[in-house]
Amino acid sequence: MARAKPIDHIVELPLSELHDFPNHPFKVRDDEAMQETTDSIKQYGVLVPAIVRPREGGGYEIIAGHRRKHGSDLAGLSTMPCIVREMDNATATILMVDSNIQRENILPSERAQAYKMKLEALKQQGVRNDLTSPQVAAKFRADDEVAKDAGISGDTVRRYIRLTELAPELQQMVDDKKIGMTPAVEISYLKPEEQKMLLTAIDSEQATPSLSQAQRMKKLSQDGKLDDDTMLGIMMEQKKPETYSVTISGDKLRKYFPRSYTPQRMEETILKLLDGWLKKRQRSQER
Repeated sequence: MARAKPIDHIVELPLSELHDFPNHPFKVRDDEAMQETTDSIKQYGVLVPAIVRPREGGGYEIIAGHRRKHGSDLAGLSTMPCIVREMDNATATILMVDSNIQRENILPSERAQAYKMKLEALKQQGVRNDLTSPQVAAKFRADDEVAKDAGISGDTVRRYIRLTELAPELQQMVDDKKIGMTPAVEISYLKPEEQKMLLTAIDSEQATPSLSQAQRMKKLSQDGKLDDDTMLGIMMEQKKPETYSVTISGDKLRKYFPRSYTPQRMEETILKLLDGWLKKRQRSQER
Protein backbone atom coordinates (compact mmCIF):
# COMPACT_ATOMS: atom_id res chain seq x y z
CA MET A 1 0.00 0.00 0.00
CA ALA A 2 1.44 3.40 -1.04
CA ARG A 3 2.44 5.69 1.78
CA ALA A 4 0.39 8.91 1.90
CA LYS A 5 2.28 12.09 1.08
CA PRO A 6 2.90 14.15 4.26
CA ILE A 7 0.73 17.23 4.56
CA ASP A 8 2.55 20.58 4.70
CA HIS A 9 2.29 22.26 8.08
CA ILE A 10 2.14 26.04 8.42
CA VAL A 11 4.27 27.54 11.19
CA GLU A 12 4.86 31.10 12.33
CA LEU A 13 8.56 31.92 11.98
CA PRO A 14 10.42 35.05 13.15
CA LEU A 15 11.39 37.34 10.26
CA SER A 16 14.90 37.44 11.75
CA GLU A 17 15.27 33.73 10.99
CA LEU A 18 14.27 34.07 7.32
CA HIS A 19 17.18 34.55 4.91
CA ASP A 20 17.17 35.41 1.20
CA PHE A 21 17.74 32.69 -1.37
CA PRO A 22 21.43 32.82 -2.49
CA ASN A 23 21.82 35.04 -5.58
CA HIS A 24 18.06 35.63 -5.65
CA PRO A 25 17.55 37.20 -9.11
CA PHE A 26 14.30 39.04 -8.42
CA LYS A 27 14.76 42.43 -6.79
CA VAL A 28 12.37 43.43 -4.01
CA ARG A 29 11.45 47.05 -4.71
CA ASP A 30 9.82 49.63 -2.47
CA ASP A 31 7.37 50.63 -5.20
CA GLU A 32 3.62 51.14 -5.41
CA ALA A 33 2.99 47.39 -5.59
CA MET A 34 5.00 46.86 -2.40
CA GLN A 35 3.00 49.59 -0.67
CA GLU A 36 -0.21 47.76 -1.65
CA THR A 37 1.23 44.49 -0.32
CA THR A 38 2.21 46.18 2.94
CA ASP A 39 -1.25 47.75 3.34
CA SER A 40 -2.89 44.38 2.70
CA ILE A 41 -0.66 42.67 5.29
CA LYS A 42 -1.47 45.38 7.84
CA GLN A 43 -5.18 44.78 7.31
CA TYR A 44 -5.40 41.02 6.74
CA GLY A 45 -1.99 39.57 7.58
CA VAL A 46 -0.04 37.30 5.21
CA LEU A 47 -2.73 35.26 3.46
CA VAL A 48 -0.42 32.93 1.50
CA PRO A 49 2.38 31.33 3.55
CA ALA A 50 5.94 31.57 2.31
CA ILE A 51 7.84 28.40 1.37
CA VAL A 52 11.17 27.95 3.15
CA ARG A 53 13.75 25.25 3.80
CA PRO A 54 16.10 24.72 6.75
CA ARG A 55 19.41 26.54 6.32
CA GLU A 56 22.82 25.05 7.06
CA GLY A 57 23.94 28.10 9.02
CA GLY A 58 20.75 28.20 11.06
CA GLY A 59 17.37 29.69 10.37
CA TYR A 60 15.55 29.21 7.09
CA GLU A 61 16.12 30.03 3.44
CA ILE A 62 13.21 31.62 1.57
CA ILE A 63 12.19 29.75 -1.57
CA ALA A 64 9.02 31.76 -2.26
CA GLY A 65 7.98 34.79 -0.23
CA HIS A 66 10.72 37.44 -0.38
CA ARG A 67 8.19 40.22 -1.09
CA ARG A 68 5.85 38.95 1.63
CA LYS A 69 8.71 39.00 4.12
CA HIS A 70 9.65 42.59 3.20
CA GLY A 71 6.00 43.64 3.33
CA SER A 72 5.63 42.04 6.76
CA ASP A 73 8.71 43.91 7.95
CA LEU A 74 7.31 47.22 6.66
CA ALA A 75 3.97 46.41 8.27
CA GLY A 76 5.68 46.08 11.64
CA LEU A 77 5.19 42.33 12.05
CA SER A 78 7.82 40.15 13.69
CA THR A 79 6.70 36.76 12.33
CA MET A 80 5.27 35.33 9.13
CA PRO A 81 3.42 32.08 8.29
CA CYS A 82 5.68 29.64 6.42
CA ILE A 83 5.64 26.14 5.03
CA VAL A 84 8.92 24.37 5.86
CA ARG A 85 10.11 21.81 3.32
CA GLU A 86 13.30 19.81 3.00
CA MET A 87 14.63 20.00 -0.55
CA ASP A 88 17.95 19.86 -2.38
CA ASN A 89 19.55 22.88 -4.06
CA ALA A 90 18.35 22.05 -7.57
CA THR A 91 14.74 21.50 -6.51
CA ALA A 92 14.79 24.67 -4.39
CA THR A 93 16.16 26.73 -7.30
CA ILE A 94 13.54 25.46 -9.73
CA LEU A 95 10.71 26.17 -7.28
CA MET A 96 12.14 29.63 -6.52
CA VAL A 97 12.23 30.55 -10.23
CA ASP A 98 8.83 29.05 -11.06
CA SER A 99 7.12 30.84 -8.17
CA ASN A 100 8.40 34.25 -9.33
CA ILE A 101 8.85 34.18 -13.11
CA GLN A 102 5.20 34.88 -13.98
CA ARG A 103 5.11 38.12 -12.00
CA GLU A 104 4.57 41.38 -13.86
CA ASN A 105 7.32 43.97 -14.25
CA ILE A 106 10.24 41.55 -14.20
CA LEU A 107 13.33 43.21 -15.66
CA PRO A 108 15.19 41.52 -18.55
CA SER A 109 18.30 41.08 -16.38
CA GLU A 110 16.22 39.39 -13.65
CA ARG A 111 14.57 37.07 -16.15
CA ALA A 112 17.96 36.26 -17.69
CA GLN A 113 19.54 35.32 -14.36
CA ALA A 114 16.49 33.32 -13.32
CA TYR A 115 16.48 31.29 -16.54
CA LYS A 116 20.21 30.65 -16.17
CA MET A 117 19.79 29.46 -12.57
CA LYS A 118 16.94 27.14 -13.53
CA LEU A 119 18.93 25.80 -16.49
CA GLU A 120 21.86 24.93 -14.22
CA ALA A 121 19.49 23.29 -11.71
CA LEU A 122 17.90 21.14 -14.43
CA LYS A 123 21.35 20.10 -15.61
CA GLN A 124 22.12 18.99 -12.05
CA GLN A 125 18.97 16.88 -12.16
CA GLY A 126 20.19 15.21 -15.34
CA VAL A 127 18.09 16.88 -18.05
CA ARG A 128 19.96 16.67 -21.34
CA ASN A 129 22.02 19.73 -22.28
CA ASP A 130 23.23 18.86 -25.76
CA LEU A 131 24.59 22.17 -27.04
CA THR A 132 24.12 21.45 -30.74
CA SER A 133 22.06 23.63 -33.08
CA PRO A 134 18.93 25.12 -31.41
CA GLN A 135 17.04 24.17 -34.56
CA VAL A 136 17.45 20.42 -33.97
CA ALA A 137 14.02 19.81 -32.46
CA ALA A 138 14.65 16.11 -31.89
CA LYS A 139 17.22 16.87 -29.20
CA PHE A 140 15.37 17.83 -26.02
CA ARG A 141 17.58 20.12 -23.96
CA ALA A 142 17.51 21.63 -20.52
CA ASP A 143 16.90 25.11 -21.93
CA ASP A 144 13.94 23.74 -23.88
CA GLU A 145 12.55 22.45 -20.56
CA VAL A 146 12.95 25.96 -19.08
CA ALA A 147 11.18 27.38 -22.14
CA LYS A 148 8.31 24.89 -21.95
CA ASP A 149 7.64 25.74 -18.31
CA ALA A 150 7.72 29.48 -19.08
CA GLY A 151 5.47 29.17 -22.12
CA ILE A 152 8.07 30.60 -24.52
CA SER A 153 10.44 29.23 -27.16
CA GLY A 154 13.80 27.66 -26.42
CA ASP A 155 15.50 30.29 -28.56
CA THR A 156 13.93 33.04 -26.42
CA VAL A 157 15.35 31.45 -23.28
CA ARG A 158 18.77 31.20 -24.92
CA ARG A 159 18.65 34.88 -25.89
CA TYR A 160 17.76 35.91 -22.34
CA ILE A 161 20.58 33.80 -20.90
CA ARG A 162 23.01 35.57 -23.24
CA LEU A 163 22.26 38.79 -21.34
CA THR A 164 24.07 37.36 -18.30
CA GLU A 165 27.28 37.69 -20.35
CA LEU A 166 26.88 41.48 -20.47
CA ALA A 167 28.73 43.86 -18.15
CA PRO A 168 26.44 45.10 -15.33
CA GLU A 169 26.32 48.59 -16.85
CA LEU A 170 25.10 47.19 -20.17
CA GLN A 171 22.53 44.99 -18.41
CA GLN A 172 21.23 48.12 -16.72
CA MET A 173 20.87 49.83 -20.11
CA VAL A 174 18.78 46.89 -21.31
CA ASP A 175 16.62 47.14 -18.17
CA ASP A 176 16.24 50.89 -18.79
CA LYS A 177 15.22 50.21 -22.43
CA LYS A 178 18.21 52.18 -23.72
CA ILE A 179 19.47 49.09 -25.56
CA GLY A 180 17.07 46.73 -27.30
CA MET A 181 17.02 43.01 -26.58
CA THR A 182 18.24 41.96 -30.04
CA PRO A 183 21.32 44.22 -30.22
CA ALA A 184 22.05 43.38 -26.58
CA VAL A 185 22.31 39.67 -27.47
CA GLU A 186 24.83 40.50 -30.22
CA ILE A 187 26.86 42.70 -27.84
CA SER A 188 26.95 39.87 -25.29
CA TYR A 189 29.43 38.04 -27.54
CA LEU A 190 32.01 40.83 -27.13
CA LYS A 191 34.93 40.14 -24.80
CA PRO A 192 34.83 41.89 -21.38
CA GLU A 193 37.50 44.40 -22.44
CA GLU A 194 35.55 45.12 -25.65
CA GLN A 195 32.39 45.75 -23.63
CA LYS A 196 34.36 48.28 -21.58
CA MET A 197 35.40 49.98 -24.84
CA LEU A 198 31.75 50.04 -25.89
CA LEU A 199 30.72 51.70 -22.64
CA THR A 200 33.33 54.41 -23.25
CA ALA A 201 32.04 54.91 -26.81
CA ILE A 202 28.42 55.06 -25.61
CA ASP A 203 29.39 57.74 -23.09
CA SER A 204 31.37 59.66 -25.72
CA GLU A 205 28.64 59.61 -28.39
CA GLN A 206 25.66 59.68 -26.02
CA ALA A 207 24.11 56.93 -28.15
CA THR A 208 23.60 53.18 -27.94
CA PRO A 209 24.29 50.71 -30.76
CA SER A 210 21.65 49.67 -33.26
CA LEU A 211 21.26 46.03 -34.28
CA SER A 212 23.36 46.58 -37.42
CA GLN A 213 26.15 48.23 -35.41
CA ALA A 214 26.05 45.47 -32.78
CA GLN A 215 26.25 42.77 -35.45
CA ARG A 216 29.31 44.41 -37.04
CA MET A 217 31.00 44.71 -33.65
CA LYS A 218 30.39 41.02 -33.00
CA LYS A 219 31.85 40.05 -36.41
CA LEU A 220 34.91 42.27 -35.92
CA SER A 221 35.41 40.81 -32.44
CA GLN A 222 35.27 37.27 -33.80
CA ASP A 223 37.84 38.24 -36.46
CA GLY A 224 40.09 39.87 -33.85
CA LYS A 225 39.76 43.29 -35.49
CA LEU A 226 37.75 45.25 -32.92
CA ASP A 227 39.74 48.03 -31.25
CA ASP A 228 39.01 51.46 -29.76
CA ASP A 229 39.17 53.30 -33.10
CA THR A 230 36.97 50.79 -34.92
CA MET A 231 34.45 50.78 -32.07
CA LEU A 232 34.27 54.58 -31.99
CA GLY A 233 33.99 54.73 -35.77
CA ILE A 234 30.97 52.46 -35.72
CA MET A 235 29.33 54.38 -32.89
CA MET A 236 29.88 57.74 -34.65
CA GLU A 237 27.81 56.65 -37.63
CA GLN A 238 24.48 58.40 -38.00
CA LYS A 239 21.66 55.98 -37.46
CA LYS A 240 18.84 55.76 -39.96
CA PRO A 241 15.60 57.03 -38.46
CA GLU A 242 13.38 54.21 -37.28
CA THR A 243 10.27 53.59 -39.33
CA TYR A 244 7.03 52.70 -37.64
CA SER A 245 3.38 52.33 -38.40
CA VAL A 246 0.20 52.89 -36.41
CA THR A 247 -2.77 50.63 -37.01
CA ILE A 248 -6.27 51.47 -35.80
CA SER A 249 -8.99 48.93 -36.38
CA GLY A 250 -11.97 49.87 -38.53
CA ASP A 251 -14.32 48.96 -35.68
CA LYS A 252 -12.80 51.70 -33.52
CA LEU A 253 -13.04 54.31 -36.30
CA ARG A 254 -16.43 53.42 -37.75
CA LYS A 255 -18.46 55.23 -35.08
CA TYR A 256 -16.87 58.56 -36.08
CA PHE A 257 -17.87 58.39 -39.77
CA PRO A 258 -21.07 58.03 -41.83
CA ARG A 259 -21.72 54.47 -42.97
CA SER A 260 -21.21 55.50 -46.59
CA TYR A 261 -17.53 56.43 -46.03
CA THR A 262 -15.02 54.09 -47.63
CA PRO A 263 -11.72 53.28 -45.82
CA GLN A 264 -9.89 55.58 -48.26
CA ARG A 265 -12.23 58.48 -47.52
CA MET A 266 -11.89 57.86 -43.78
CA GLU A 267 -8.12 58.03 -44.11
CA GLU A 268 -8.27 61.27 -46.10
CA THR A 269 -10.54 62.84 -43.50
CA ILE A 270 -8.27 61.77 -40.62
CA LEU A 271 -5.22 63.27 -42.35
CA LYS A 272 -7.07 66.56 -42.97
CA LEU A 273 -8.10 66.72 -39.32
CA LEU A 274 -4.52 66.03 -38.21
CA ASP A 275 -3.24 68.71 -40.58
CA GLY A 276 -5.64 71.22 -39.06
CA TRP A 277 -4.60 70.16 -35.55
CA LEU A 278 -0.90 70.63 -36.45
CA LYS A 279 -1.50 74.13 -37.85
CA LYS A 280 -3.45 75.08 -34.73
CA ARG A 281 -0.55 73.94 -32.54
CA GLN A 282 1.96 75.85 -34.61
CA ARG A 283 -0.12 79.06 -34.34
CA SER A 284 -0.41 78.66 -30.55
CA GLN A 285 3.37 78.21 -30.26
CA GLU A 286 4.01 81.42 -32.29
CA ARG A 287 1.98 83.54 -29.89
